[in-house]
Amino acid sequence: MAKLSVVGSINVDHVMQVNKAPCGGQTIEAKHYQIVAGGKGANQAVAAAKLGADVAMIACVGMDAVGEQMKQGLADMGINIDGVTAISDENTGLAMIYVEDSGENRIGIWPGANGALTEAVIAEYKTTIEGSELLLLQLETPIKSLTLAAKFAKAAGVKVVLNPAPAKELPDALLRNVDIITPNETEAELLTGITIKVLSDASLAAKKLHERFGIEMVLITLGKRGVWLSHKGEGLHIEGFNVDAVDTTAAGDTFNGGFVVGLLEGKSVLDSVRFGQAAAALSVTRIGAQSSIPTRIETLNLAL
Repeated sequence: MAKLSVVGSINVDHVMQVNKAPCGGQTIEAKHYQIVAGGKGANQAVAAAKLGADVAMIACVGMDAVGEQMKQGLADMGINIDGVTAISDENTGLAMIYVEDSGENRIGIWPGANGALTEAVIAEYKTTIEGSELLLLQLETPIKSLTLAAKFAKAAGVKVVLNPAPAKELPDALLRNVDIITPNETEAELLTGITIKVLSDASLAAKKLHERFGIEMVLITLGKRGVWLSHKGEGLHIEGFNVDAVDTTAAGDTFNGGFVVGLLEGKSVLDSVRFGQAAAALSVTRIGAQSSIPTRIETLNLAL
């Protein structure tokens, strides 16, 4: 059994580099275009695998050439793809991404086969989840299915990490089965109603997540400002790495992948966060999603 199970999305990303994303009614010419593997679930699975974890992926792709290519790419990374199901009469999920010169991005997603990751599919791989040490979730697949996966994990004593992205309202039934949650500022505000402008706001948001849902650990990612880490109400600010960003696509996914690798290897929470931060910092200096994820050696060299 893999130590890490990832339940989530698999997309093919169409990426255009532009000076600035177009306004309404405007047509622009891109400086560069490429098609790359993506999807928050797949990105986090690949990040964890590249950084040293034994990973199993539970997901859905279309019964199309792109889906087969995405599956093969995961397998080439050493990821167990037994739980990746091809859905007939459906296409693999897709994301259209504008990457601006500033490194910021604008993303539109069509879920495709990701929407077919039903509770029935999750139930097929219950033993995979229960046999893991940690379950990693995101929000590009049906919430009911994620809730069931978290329930299976919690009942089996498997630690549940939720990256609540992209931001959306979540049911208590999911959040009460989460051990660690890793929102960014926008996601934390949606979950708590607290706008995060200064570190004291992050502390208040974390405490609300602790108190309302019983979540043991909260990591609020703050971009260049680093991470606010709160464990059972005790907060700590961890500064980030200073790098020149080229493309921020999958930075959060890379952080989450690196962070859970640290936990699985028995690192302290602080060292696990730093490992995730180092991986994310390196990823934003490169174009793409999975293609930007650094190697374990590169990450260790920066983190030390």
